Amino acid sequence: MIGLGVVVAFATSAVLAQDIKGDAAAGAQKNAMCIGCHNIIGYQSSFPEVYKVPMISGQNAGYIDAALHEYKSGERKFPTMRGIAISLTDQDVANLAAYYAADGKKIEVPEKPAKAPSSEVAALLQKGACVSCHGENFSKPISEAYPKIAGQHPDYLYVALKAYKNPNEGPYSGRANGIMGGVASQFSNSELKALANYIGSLDTQLQIVPESRFR
Repeated sequence: MIGLGVVVAFATSAVLAQDIKGDAAAGAQKNAMCIGCHNIIGYQSSFPEVYKVPMISGQNAGYIDAALHEYKSGERKFPTMRGIAISLTDQDVANLAAYYAADGKKIEVPEKPAKAPSSEVAALLQKGACVSCHGENFSKPISEAYPKIAGQHPDYLYVALKAYKNPNEGPYSGRANGIMGGVASQFSNSELKALANYIGSLDTQLQIVPESRFR
């Protein structure tokens, strides 16, 4: 399951990561547009369907950087995120990525999932070759441009997988990624949901960290 994230933009993002160094302290001063969704426990998107917004605290900086550039370019369809992304400079993106990634260094997760999948889910994971990119514990992907997905909200994972499966579903959803599209298209929606439910149940470095002013 190659990157709930980025393959097409991988080369571009790698270059950006080399050329622009993120400043976490600067990112902390730039996240006003992020906190209303990603820093509130239990916050749900209601458009185009209801699901919890993804946890990004603790996520790989390279993945956050690449995802924001995909929203900016339109490869990922979501009007709110596109509106935010196009307002950010490449340095802003790198700073925000560094800020949110810092929390992931504070939590250790097992090298292998403590919870074994059912035989059905194990077969689906093997068919999708998910560990080949996301790691055996789904928290140590082979590249920073790929996301940690262990413990991510299952409903969000399901929506993301469907978006790869149906990149041209409509103007408000869909993700243009040839490899992830090929992976997701192998599965029925019920199978994608089973994968999302298992991966979302695992130990994670991902968190929701409320802003101190809202605690």
